[in-house]
Amino acid sequence: MNGITDPAAYEAWYHTPRGRWIGDREFALLRDLLQPVAGASLLDVGCGTGHFSRRFAGLGLVVSGIDPDAQALAYAAGEGDDITYLRGDGRALPFADNQFDYSSAVTSLCFVDDPVAALREMWRVTRLGVVLGLLNRHSLLYREKQGRGAYRGARWDSAEVVREVWLPRLTSGPAAVSMGSAIFLPRGDGVARIAEAWLPRQIPWGGFLAVCLRR
Repeated sequence: MNGITDPAAYEAWYHTPRGRWIGDREFALLRDLLQPVAGASLLDVGCGTGHFSRRFAGLGLVVSGIDPDAQALAYAAGEGDDITYLRGDGRALPFADNQFDYSSAVTSLCFVDDPVAALREMWRVTRLGVVLGLLNRHSLLYREKQGRGAYRGARWDSAEVVREVWLPRLTSGPAAVSMGSAIFLPRGDGVARIAEAWLPRQIPWGGFLAVCLRR
């Protein structure tokens, strides 16, 4: 999974006006698709600095985070919350079958060379539902950012790849699959925010593609 070269700078970006808007839109989509129940457990795979782990914990979930990046985990642990962080590989999760009610991976699978292996592991350890946040190849964000800056080395996926390649390789496939996208105009200016409020999430052209799998 991806390493974060400067955890403090990475986290600081989410506190800029554009970063805050993007983070809010992405998390709202993940939350609305997953619809987690307060008090349930969630494993955040590829949690990095714990940004989205903390957001899930803010919903009243009991959150654990796992990531191979020791530097990012040290930053996450220093935030002083009640989240349990563990260093490990999402392709070989050190947990029992159905140990968590939910699991999430927010743009972390985009940096995994075998995302299906990680998804199979997430599916194995999850009892109710898995939610993924992916970089969408069919988007303006792809055209503007592919191969640049923080996106260098990232894989850009699509709803078709998830449905036709990833899901058939799961043992006992999901009973229900829902998808949505956000960040249609990635610059985050006033026009982008107005468009985001009006465009339906079902349109698969946003830079952020969310996928929810339910048992």
